[in-house]
Amino acid sequence: MSRIIAIGLFLAVVVVCAAGIILASERFDAAPFQEAAAEAAPPEQPLPSRAEQVMYALAEAYPRVEKAEFRNDDWAVLMEDCWYYYAGGRLLPEELLDKTAGYSSIAFYNYQSELPPWTEPSPEQTARFRGRDTTDARPAATPRTQRSTHFFDTLYRARTHAESSQRVKAVRFLGITVTVHSAIAEILSLIEKRIMAAAETDPQVQSWVTGIGEMHGWNWRNVAGSQSRSYHSYGIAVDILPKSLGGKETYWQWAAQRGREWWNIPYEDRYHPPDAVIKAFESYGFVWGGKWPYFDTMHFEYRPEVFIMGGMELLTP
Repeated sequence: MSRIIAIGLFLAVVVVCAAGIILASERFDAAPFQEAAAEAAPPEQPLPSRAEQVMYALAEAYPRVEKAEFRNDDWAVLMEDCWYYYAGGRLLPEELLDKTAGYSSIAFYNYQSELPPWTEPSPEQTARFRGRDTTDARPAATPRTQRSTHFFDTLYRARTHAESSQRVKAVRFLGITVTVHSAIAEILSLIEKRIMAAAETDPQVQSWVTGIGEMHGWNWRNVAGSQSRSYHSYGIAVDILPKSLGGKETYWQWAAQRGREWWNIPYEDRYHPPDAVIKAFESYGFVWGGKWPYFDTMHFEYRPEVFIMGGMELLTP
């Protein structure tokens, strides 16, 4: 009996203590502690704008760009005592900022590390592509809206055909002589080493190397069907064509000229260099045109900034 009474008294004490704790917690003001914790926590950093990403990527990619800075309500990079402003992706010097409507933007994009899986175009995409002229699926830019060349003209010291011709040199690349900008000559030699090393163990790469038929580099011209200067004009783009395409397509515009629905051509019907070749170019900052919606699978173009924007690491010469 005494044992039962003791247990009852113990339970009564537990109930009273619990009630006291609950009442105390209701009277407890946690706000000051929460405010202090919030003040101690580091503030969330806003994500960088597209303009900031582009300008810092340019500064990191090209040694001739001195720095990136936010000035005059826009991001800009400094090169040869001239500030080039983002200006909606146009990269214009200050004296042309009141003429932005006369220029189209430069393509700055996060380069994809892998070729995305092939998907059949949607009805909306098909209608959009089919509605354009099959001889030139991209509408030609008028002189008033051509892509701004000011930044790259200065970067490669190639404002005119004559000036550009002084910056290029003929090099041997994969057994063929090709003319390119002197700034990428060493990079191409490193790419060649990686390709030839892969060819020693990969028959597909070896077959691709021996099957090269044509190679084109520097060529002062506009992008086909537009008034915008091609990157071939600077000597930083290389087209590599095999001796035979084997019935496959390599360039969307050539396919369009043959009356094909170029946007609906699956990967297996396009000419693709071996993956090891593509990776060798990409590792040193060359984009491959096979990953573009307007595909150009023979085309490699030196654009290290787009890799940096995508958070991809590059090898350095």
